[in-house]
Amino acid sequence: MKIAISSGHSTKCRGASDIIDEVDEATRVVDTVASMLFDAGIEVEKYHDTVSDDQSENLNRIVDWHNARTRDLDVSVHFNAYEHTSKPMGTECLYITQQKLAADVASAVSDAGDLINRGPKKRTDLFFLNNTAEPAVLIEVAFVDSQADVDLYRENFRWICDAIASALAGQEIVPAPEPEPEDALFQATGTCSWFGGPDDDGVSASEDLAWLETWDQVVDAGLEGYFLPTQPSGTSGLARRLDPDGPYYCACRWDYDVTPKSMLKDKDIKALVRANGRELLAQPIDWGPHEAETGRAADLSPGLMEALGIATDDEVEVIYPAPADIQPEPGERAVVKLVVTGLVDVLVNGDLVYSGQPGSRS
Repeated sequence: MKIAISSGHSTKCRGASDIIDEVDEATRVVDTVASMLFDAGIEVEKYHDTVSDDQSENLNRIVDWHNARTRDLDVSVHFNAYEHTSKPMGTECLYITQQKLAADVASAVSDAGDLINRGPKKRTDLFFLNNTAEPAVLIEVAFVDSQADVDLYRENFRWICDAIASALAGQEIVPAPEPEPEDALFQATGTCSWFGGPDDDGVSASEDLAWLETWDQVVDAGLEGYFLPTQPSGTSGLARRLDPDGPYYCACRWDYDVTPKSMLKDKDIKALVRANGRELLAQPIDWGPHEAETGRAADLSPGLMEALGIATDDEVEVIYPAPADIQPEPGERAVVKLVVTGLVDVLVNGDLVYSGQPGSRS
């Protein structure tokens, strides 16, 4: 079994967008499903269109990519849209010849995500289904404009991806448990929120950070890159000067007896933040949130939350220090590692800096 799977639309010719964005979420689903299939021994290739500027170019580029592969099955991942609503709408899978597979996929996603099962739907008017040369299905995971669907999708993301992978492969695929780092000194799991920057009215205009109280201390620690170049107007504290869209940072209720301030401000020792099947590195920058006031486990930079695809009160896990094999080299910034089809892509602030076999670095 060889599977070719792609996300619908392109980063320049985007699909539906409301509560969530179709291109962003389809990309996440494809990445996660492809990784699960590979881990289960299924041959898989994935594709995201980051080039096409219009719908015609996008459709042809995706179909051309699929038809250039040696594979047994073509899969396209999309998200549906109708109108903004709080009501549940559901999941469906489209087909021309693959009715049983489409039914299996729709049923599996429905069961895993507690989504309404809209079932398999025969569609003879879709370019992807009409022009791919091998058996094909097009998955509409959920509705981007249904709050009920989005909540269930976010809550059950990994299980939905597992259901898709299992249905496509025709065998049960159980997500591998996340390995726990052996040398972790601190670990927290729970809900999160965002903090830092000119718009953070949860801190006073003069509030500094737990172990950074002056700009000289920031410079001495080599952490200037996490802050805006100049102090925002009407403020004097470092919390408001944090760059919300810059390198990723985080705050937890650190135990200073175990992870002292001198360690937490070390720019070469990052925390690992996990959510939605993604892992990103972040710089500890403050202590918080206050458990009695919020009940949350972590505060994250807005850019980090966006990169993880999460919102306030979504679940995260923070591990410190991050495992040694994914700590950045000195001078590098927040790193993401994705393992798909046996290769490792390493990105620094969204830029691909290495692609190749695991265990080596550029």
